[in-house]
Amino acid sequence: MAVNDFSLTYPGNPRPGDLIEVFRPGYQHWALYLGDGYVINLTPLEGGIPASFTSAKSVFSRKALVKMQLLKDVAGNDTYRINNKYDETYSPLPMEEVMQRSEFVIGQEVEYDVLVNNCEHFVTLLRYGEGVSEQANRAISTIGFVTAAAGAFSFLGLLSKRQRANTIKNLLKRYWD
Repeated sequence: MAVNDFSLTYPGNPRPGDLIEVFRPGYQHWALYLGDGYVINLTPLEGGIPASFTSAKSVFSRKALVKMQLLKDVAGNDTYRINNKYDETYSPLPMEEVMQRSEFVIGQEVEYDVLVNNCEHFVTLLRYGEGVSEQANRAISTIGFVTAAAGAFSFLGLLSKRQRANTIKNLLKRYWD
């Protein structure tokens, strides 16, 4: 499903309102298909300047810009798929409402947090009216486990404060890389 040279025929033939999962190195970026080759998605703002989600550095952004872009530009050389994985848990909103919500937020600057308000939360909020992110939940679970383990080691005197911080940093780096 490489998206290098194609016209408006996209892998899986997305329909308006479909969730698009783009496979970046180390994480997935999410967009919502609007139609005619366009998606709505978040792009990080670094110092007020739009940046790219192609880098894992984007997880440290605190603000994002809602953009309407061509799917082929968002995906670049990465693969993607249609993934409406929450349809069994949440009922999609009527398509007209999804499109109205999407049009309303294009161009808006929004808060961004990789754990509680990321690109997956954003597009699921548009599609279902609920912001959910399995990817963030996995990260939160990992952080909780790592913190608990590091705390236990520290309590036992097995790790100094600096070693504990490095252990957490290295485990998180492995998770996001």
